[in-house]
This record gives sequence, structure tokens and C-alpha cells, in this order.
Amino acid sequence: MTQCCINPSILSADFVNLEAELQRISTADAVHVDVMDNHFVPNLTIGLPVVQRIREVSPIPLDAHLMIADADRWAPGFADAGLASVTFHAEASIAPVKLARELRSRGSKAGMAIRPATPVEPYLDMLSELDMLLIMTVEPGFGGQAFLDLTLPKIRRARAAIDGSGIGVAIQVDGGITEETIVRAAEAGANVFVAGSAVYGAEDPAAAIERLRREANRTLPAVTGE
Repeated sequence: MTQCCINPSILSADFVNLEAELQRISTADAVHVDVMDNHFVPNLTIGLPVVQRIREVSPIPLDAHLMIADADRWAPGFADAGLASVTFHAEASIAPVKLARELRSRGSKAGMAIRPATPVEPYLDMLSELDMLLIMTVEPGFGGQAFLDLTLPKIRRARAAIDGSGIGVAIQVDGGITEETIVRAAEAGANVFVAGSAVYGAEDPAAAIERLRREANRTLPAVTGE
């Protein structure tokens, strides 16, 4: 639980100079790639061919967040592309357990995301099928939104269930993460943090990553009592 990961989102990067933008976050734990289809969310970003190319030039592993409809059909292709982690939305999957197992069988870690208004309780029994649970702290689809504090109780409930089960599932939060909100999210039990504007909006992204990591690591030991 004490391992903190900072995964900057390239949604806030300069897409014209994406290879250079990836180098600017080379000290991060992974690059968070937001895939949006203009169906599941009202925005369109990039598809599998571009993600494959990003993987070829990225200095750090890829953490894909698929905000797409019909995840059961499309998500396995991202695992086949060699991504370290592939996260699908519970709301976009008919058979989330089957899909999580398929992602793992193809070599990727399996993540499942839920929107701010989606309860976590119906999915707690499938924690053993997941490597990561992504609790959205904004509505998916756009960057630059403010952190929703109403998601904090959900993060706490998920952390209690994970700790009680003894299963090593990470809790990722995505949306509105700053040096201030990362503390609240870490206190609630999150340990993987997606930050877009806070990193790419900084003059020095590497320094911003280090500040976020420092704030989270300062909080996590206090939460776990270590």
C-alpha cells in the first residue's frame, strides 16, 4: 500500500511534439494514455495505432485508460500491443471478470475504472481478478477538471475492502490531482495518481512529478502506520 506511483496524463501534453513530451516525464512511473471514442465519453483522442507508436518511443511503461464503448471487444487489442497496464470501464463492459482475465492472459495488468457516481460495492467481489481499481475523481472525458471530494468515501471503502482481503490491488485516482488534492486522495487510500495539468502545466514537469511524489509519500506512511 505504501508504494506511490505518479502517472502523468498525456491528455495535457502537446500532441504535435508527443515524443519530446514523453521525454519530459521520463522520471514518472508510467505514462497515462487516455483513449476516448466520442461514444462512451463526449471527446475523441487517439486509437490503437497511435498508442502502439507511443509505446515504441516512450521511455517509461504505458498505462492505458480506455474510455470507450464495447470494452469487451476492443480492450484486448491494447494488451496485445504490449502495454504494461490496460484499464477498462466497468460501465462499458458486459463481462468484466472475463475481460480482466483476458487482459492478464495477454500480458498486461488488468485495471477497471468506475465513474464518480458508480458505486464500488458491486465490484468488490472481483478484486482478485484485478491489478488496479481506478476511481475517477472527475467525470471522464476532459482534462483540467476540479477534484470531486465526494469520491473520497468511495476510495476509503475500496481501500478497506482491499486491505481486508489481503489482495495487492492498487487504487488509482484520475482527475484534478494537484499537490493539495493528492494528499486527500492518499489519506483516503489511493496510491497511484494520474496528473495531467499539474505536470504538463508546470514549467518543469520533472520537478512537478517529484513534488507530487513527495506529497503522496509523506502521507502514505502515516496512513499505513509505517
